[in-house]
Amino acid sequence: MEKNGISIVSIKYFTQSEKVEGIEKLEDKCTSNGSTFIENPQVRRSRWRSIRVMYLTMFLSSVSFSICMSSIWPYLKVLDPTATTDLLGWVVASYSIGQLIASPVFGKMANWLGRSRDPLVVSLIINILANILYAYLEDIQHSRVICLIAARTLIGFGAGNVAVVRSYLSGATTIKERTSAMANLSAFQAIGFIIGPGIQTAMVPIGYPGPVHVTGMRINLYTAPAFLSSLVGILNLVLLFTVFREHRVLDTEYNFNIQDKDPEEIPSYKPDTLAVIASNFIFFVVLFIFAVFETIGTPLTMDMYAWTRAHATLYNGIILAVGGVVAILVFIVIKILSKKVNERYLLIGGLVCCFFGFFVYLPWGHNYPSSQMANISPEHTLPQNRSWFTVIPSDKTVPPHFNFSTTAAPGNSSGGNTEVTGCPDTYRWCAYTPIVTLAQFLGGTALICIGYPTGNVMSYTLYSKILGPKPQGTMMGFLTASGSLARTVGPIFVSLIYNAFGPRVTFVAMCGMTFLTVIFIALVFKRLVPFSFEKGIEPPNSVK
Repeated sequence: MEKNGISIVSIKYFTQSEKVEGIEKLEDKCTSNGSTFIENPQVRRSRWRSIRVMYLTMFLSSVSFSICMSSIWPYLKVLDPTATTDLLGWVVASYSIGQLIASPVFGKMANWLGRSRDPLVVSLIINILANILYAYLEDIQHSRVICLIAARTLIGFGAGNVAVVRSYLSGATTIKERTSAMANLSAFQAIGFIIGPGIQTAMVPIGYPGPVHVTGMRINLYTAPAFLSSLVGILNLVLLFTVFREHRVLDTEYNFNIQDKDPEEIPSYKPDTLAVIASNFIFFVVLFIFAVFETIGTPLTMDMYAWTRAHATLYNGIILAVGGVVAILVFIVIKILSKKVNERYLLIGGLVCCFFGFFVYLPWGHNYPSSQMANISPEHTLPQNRSWFTVIPSDKTVPPHFNFSTTAAPGNSSGGNTEVTGCPDTYRWCAYTPIVTLAQFLGGTALICIGYPTGNVMSYTLYSKILGPKPQGTMMGFLTASGSLARTVGPIFVSLIYNAFGPRVTFVAMCGMTFLTVIFIALVFKRLVPFSFEKGIEPPNSVK
């Protein structure tokens, strides 16, 4: 059935014991968990082509975001040599502020229009123009940092289409298909996160100021990713107009006879309010974890290991790319485990992995990072009994174990040919906080790269099932907004805490947040179940 250009597919399920006249003659017969559903072969092919376009849209959106992540901090230092990690937090958070605003807007727009293509097209055009602005920031003479924040905000505004993508996928799949489809969507998102840093890493040889450095056109390792993101956005627009079609599935697994009905004919209902609020909170925490992880990587490695800006961009790009590969493997495992293991247990397992990841990050031992401070006064020493949260008085400086480190980095320093590296002298915690070893950093990153994708896909898969069969654009917009809020607050939080107290306090706080979230899930565990019209009767194959 087709209405307003949307193909509405009513899926009827039959148990193996039921006999349906003529069913063997159908060319397109699919079996899942003991049930068989009937769908026009041509419609099914079109539906899954459109779903795959959504996979690709999510992939390209992820590439557009992650391609600049490992170079934002060095680029910020180029635009403003006096910038601190406090300002970095706002720059990173600006992307999520834009997405926070746009997600409910695009979700509501998709519901109001009854179509997904229109809000997707608008969002992509905004994303393309914002990336062009990002690439031309060096040609702006005044308020460069403000323009950088504006560009990242608009790029985030364009990324509000994630809510529309998830809403479309929820409406175009059955409950049985949903977990697998959502895992695929997350896998493509992870692949985008891999390809993005990988592309940035590949562009490091372009260097700075790069082969083209004239007014009106600057191509270097910081601007080339933005130009590429614009081209990727144009490709996405072409696919939306040439391949994508609107489809909606009306699934009888919600225990209501909705065959051959329009979505407007489905009776009014209200999903479990507590489950909806809990799902948004859980998604907030999962994205908060990722926001802290993505923000702290570059400054932490520059402070702990005295990496130059170019080295930090290169090495963190490689680490993120490998982490993305790990995430893809996790999604493959999730698709298998979700058929045998309760989805809520998988969600808890993902958060537990994140907890141990931050625990591994905690600095221990007696090795300290190199310092940028050139002049160390021998009479100023640190108290002998240092504790975890020692604060150095203003008249004290650093102990004699500190080393002053400078690294030759032609073309990377804003003020000369030598780039000062190591832990900044403005961070008093550098004097009493042990180094986070590279082995710790890699081990903790591996655990988070396992836990985050698990928690991510399980949280919004459960959410889509809790909401029920009606169009989910607006509600998915709220979910995406909660994630965007986390990615707004997260970078600001980690920048302020890291700046004032260092990695130890930062990671203790993250361990505490993750632990409390696991307890919260245990408290609402029985409410995180798929929506059902008939109380007391759970849908087939629902979460037990």
